[in-house]
Amino acid sequence: MSIVEDRCRLVLIVPQSDDAQKQAADVEAALRGGDVASVIIPQYGLDDAAFQKRAELIVPLVQASGAAALIAGDSRVAGRVKADGLHVVGNAEALSEAVEKFTPKLIVGGGNADDRHKALEQGEANPDYVFFGKLEGDIKPEAHPKNLALGEWWASMIEIPAIVMGGTDLSSVVAVAETGVEFVAMRSGVFDNVGGAAQAVSEINALLDEKAPRFDG
Repeated sequence: MSIVEDRCRLVLIVPQSDDAQKQAADVEAALRGGDVASVIIPQYGLDDAAFQKRAELIVPLVQASGAAALIAGDSRVAGRVKADGLHVVGNAEALSEAVEKFTPKLIVGGGNADDRHKALEQGEANPDYVFFGKLEGDIKPEAHPKNLALGEWWASMIEIPAIVMGGTDLSSVVAVAETGVEFVAMRSGVFDNVGGAAQAVSEINALLDEKAPRFDG
């Protein structure tokens, strides 16, 4: 599988599931569909022990495909399952602490920037990326206009890469790519896709190949 470098790439967010084996199988299927930069694994209210078991199933599948496995939740779980990174859902202070503690051993990025001020505060911590939107924020077919606007503003002036949450419709990745951000995050659009997760990832990559602007250099 060729790694795409010159356009917006896909980040997958693992959906909530009561069935650990099905969750892992869905992730594995999605990864067969084409280029995926990274996979964020949220804790979804599981206790640390249960979450660690989930992560132990999913992380090796993600890494075997060449994508980065990012734990959204407990940093100790991230360490125990040898994940590639940590997705911090707290505030700028939490992000700053995580960057100080885990970079460069782990990829450290942050979410929860729902306005420019918060985004710039997070940027001061110099994380590996900032995330615009909520991990479970794909509630409409299209990406949230506010997140698109923040992504476009950020990409135009800040070097730190950005991920913008897409919508439930596969075609929502195009609007995200057009903002100039490096990554688009998808969850239910991929994992609830009628044709299966692999087909969704394949279609998303085809859309991005065709329509995403190319980065210079």
